[in-house]
Amino acid sequence: MSQNDPIRLALLFGGVSSEHEVSCVSAAAWLRALAQPPCAGRYAVTAVGITKDGRWLRYAGTPDRVADGSWQQDTAALTPCILSPDRTHHGLLLLSPRGAEVLPLDAVVPVLHGKNGEDGTVQGLFALAGLPFVGCGVLASAVCMDKAVANTLMDAAGVPHCRWCSAARYELDTDPEGVCARIEAALPYPIFVKPANAGSSVGISKAKDRAGLRAAIATALAEDDKVIFEEFVDGQEVECAAIGNPEDPATVLVTRPGEILAGAEFYTYDDKYKNGVSQVVIPARLSGAKLDEVSAAARRAYLALGCTGLARCDFFVEKGTGRVLCNELNTMPGFTAISMYPKLMEQEGLSFSALADRLIGLALRKRKGAY
Repeated sequence: MSQNDPIRLALLFGGVSSEHEVSCVSAAAWLRALAQPPCAGRYAVTAVGITKDGRWLRYAGTPDRVADGSWQQDTAALTPCILSPDRTHHGLLLLSPRGAEVLPLDAVVPVLHGKNGEDGTVQGLFALAGLPFVGCGVLASAVCMDKAVANTLMDAAGVPHCRWCSAARYELDTDPEGVCARIEAALPYPIFVKPANAGSSVGISKAKDRAGLRAAIATALAEDDKVIFEEFVDGQEVECAAIGNPEDPATVLVTRPGEILAGAEFYTYDDKYKNGVSQVVIPARLSGAKLDEVSAAARRAYLALGCTGLARCDFFVEKGTGRVLCNELNTMPGFTAISMYPKLMEQEGLSFSALADRLIGLALRKRKGAY
């Protein structure tokens, strides 16, 4: 490969996750961005769709068919493939009745949301293959996905967040009433109940009494084996976009926050991706000093959790007290038309295409051993 050759990328989408559909929409936006300046001509992009049952398929069709989910029916454009962990391959193996053909890669863009996508699992495969990739590494991906672990580390780093506790499935199976009593002793109602490992508000409920708590636990356990319980915070939901590699502090940018005006009682999956009821306000409706306070807390959280590449940092600003409380960090945020992360970066002067170009550049410049 000569210096003038395009950089060979695999862009992964879909996945074995409850967020499969939104991953497809995000990936279509990425594919369109990579075809525009400054990306056009710089990258040779191979789209790889992962079905809900875990099949990997190179897809040579259009972004529109990726976005609407019909790519799987476009059989003439599909080729079975796998990402080889063998570093001598350094890329994909395209599978056919004639055998396997190696398709070398320079980097991977995993536009995968939720479990099996941004939880460290697929990042481990990239690390085994020795392939640079966009986004956080194995540990930071896993930490940010597990809200209980992330909260524990933020406690240690002094990043403010709401009161919380957690319980594992075995505890809830063997002593459900005892766990409920422990939760009620630690937190007043209403209580937010969440699967510890899930994304985009999947499996989250707001419990107002013991009966609601039991029902919320069952909902959360349908998504994960660990449940997290958090105090209700009456506050504005605001989000910062972070980008950069901590080993090069000059590259780390954390935006001022934008604000979500949710269409439901709390910001649901449908609100984020389906019904379009929620609204985005940039910057958030806060004083300049408070905007800077949220941004500074987001930077602390980004560094404390070991993030690289990018993350969306979600916060509450409590009404009345003005307390700034971290909710969570999302290591592969949505890139749909209504997603906050690209909108915040656009306010910083980065078009979607320029943002994609910078994220790929950060992946290629990661410290050796970070992937």
